[in-house]
Amino acid sequence: ATLIHADVDEIAFVKNTTQGILIAANGIDWHSGDNCIITDMEFPANVYPWMALSRIGVETRFVKARNGRILVDDIEAAMDARTRVVSISWVEFSNGFRNDIERIGEVCYERGVLFVLDAIQGLGALDIDVKRARVDVLTADAHKWLLGPEGIGCFYCSRNALEQLITTNIGWKSVVGYNDYFTYDLTLLPNAQRFEEGSLNTVGIHGLNAAVSMLLEIGIPEIERRVLHLTNILIDGLIRKGYQITSSLESHERSAIVAFTSSKWSPQYLVSLLREHRIIACVRGNAVRLSPHFYNSEEEMDRVIDVLP
Repeated sequence: ATLIHADVDEIAFVKNTTQGILIAANGIDWHSGDNCIITDMEFPANVYPWMALSRIGVETRFVKARNGRILVDDIEAAMDARTRVVSISWVEFSNGFRNDIERIGEVCYERGVLFVLDAIQGLGALDIDVKRARVDVLTADAHKWLLGPEGIGCFYCSRNALEQLITTNIGWKSVVGYNDYFTYDLTLLPNAQRFEEGSLNTVGIHGLNAAVSMLLEIGIPEIERRVLHLTNILIDGLIRKGYQITSSLESHERSAIVAFTSSKWSPQYLVSLLREHRIIACVRGNAVRLSPHFYNSEEEMDRVIDVLP
């Protein structure tokens, strides 16, 4: 809760980001002809739960990126009176574009539309205040920037969203009297824990707790400054060597991800070359993606540049 400036009763544990998105997608009281807004840069976890709603007549509208950037004006233009939700990544997985979540949240709030945020590519590296950004639902797995284990994630549900979402998966831990095993009372918990249907991944929770405790001890604002400093080194070095940066270079759109292309070498070749030198990168689309965290050093950033041809 502290990590995202939320209240404890607005937090639940989920097994992954997808489960959190499914809670939102399947919990809205849809009517045929309603629509949801996503973008054409989303990781599939934030696509298929919405597309699957076509079976009940819900339209999924894709906002197209412009040169790797999502414009808030385009999101707003896609909305109409039947829009029920905007679901978007805080940071886009392919090129690290950081969406303007405060503006998106304001647009959604003014229109009475739920705002769902896939936070997996930002949480643990960048600072966020879900109240200020008017986020209704946030979900993120632990195994990326949070430095936790796989199989556990966090789920935030605002009080506004809690009043609107139908709890479609109800288990023994969803109700107020879950410790009274022989009184079958379907009164749901008055908080986000109603979405924790049964026994939890306690080992994963302990791992996540250790990771988050470390991050909070260091301080998320300090971590954000650090990762942006490291990515600055990468960007400057890549540009000097003639690579094309496909991540946004606008300060407010930057994240801990740097993506780049080459006019000479394929991304597959460059990733293979880096791995030969024990440097982990990945191919996303036609670009190479690098993702340094706070524990990486300036010398390691220089080494990446030195290894690249």
